[in-house]
Amino acid sequence: MMPKLRFSEFNMPWKQTTLGSVSSHAAYGMNSSAIEFDGVNKYIRITDIDDDTREFTPSPLTTPSGKLENKYLLNKGDIVFARTGASVGKSYLYKQKDGRLYFAGFLIKLTINKANPYFVYNQTLTEKYRKWVKTYSMRSGQPGINAEEYKEFEFAIPSLEEQTKIADFLSSVDEKISLLNQQYDLLCQYKKA
Repeated sequence: MMPKLRFSEFNMPWKQTTLGSVSSHAAYGMNSSAIEFDGVNKYIRITDIDDDTREFTPSPLTTPSGKLENKYLLNKGDIVFARTGASVGKSYLYKQKDGRLYFAGFLIKLTINKANPYFVYNQTLTEKYRKWVKTYSMRSGQPGINAEEYKEFEFAIPSLEEQTKIADFLSSVDEKISLLNQQYDLLCQYKKA
């Protein structure tokens, strides 16, 4: 599958791949309750991922209880996926600005290290992905997708150089949208004042 619109300097065909082929590690999150934020360690749960922006937006900010193991700590290149319930398929790409972030048990982490993580993450925002989630998650009574099933999601991928160019462009667009949303919110506050 080739996109209709491409950067002019690229003309090589895209290849089919899977999430499992571009990642090195899949893991389930920690089964801990959330406690008051300790000032350093943050906890991401399904409800902390904004439905529209896919940003980490906790309300309130919390810390996981119990022993904080590094295997539950998110790092650059990690994408977490909701594995059960009405939010199955929801994804979040870890950003360093979000700090020291541990992921909860209803999330699955894939470490993307054989492709551009931002490019791969954007594949989880497509209509193709939404349809795949709907099909896969409804095979049983309770909606859900496990780690092995997530690794089977197929998508088209270009060279790493083209992935990076696309990811940089999309990141720039996302930053502009975020800035415009902040300006809109500020103008709404001015109007109320």
